[in-house]
Amino acid sequence: MDLKTALTFIAASVPFFLLTVWAIVDVLTKDFGTTGRKALWALVAAVPFIGAVIYLLIGFRQGRKPQKAG
Repeated sequence: MDLKTALTFIAASVPFFLLTVWAIVDVLTKDFGTTGRKALWALVAAVPFIGAVIYLLIGFRQGRKPQKAG
């Protein structure tokens, strides 16, 4: 594999990696009602790219941001 191919592969992989990281962080900051549902969405979001897309399409609106006290 030459350098140009390797750099192209890395550049194409970064957005997918960031989308997956964002989905995982979003799951961890939301309340899904039960710990089991939160764990399930965390597992879905952790699947590279496909899991993040499924979370974005289905799970994103199911969780709620916790209300700050005070």
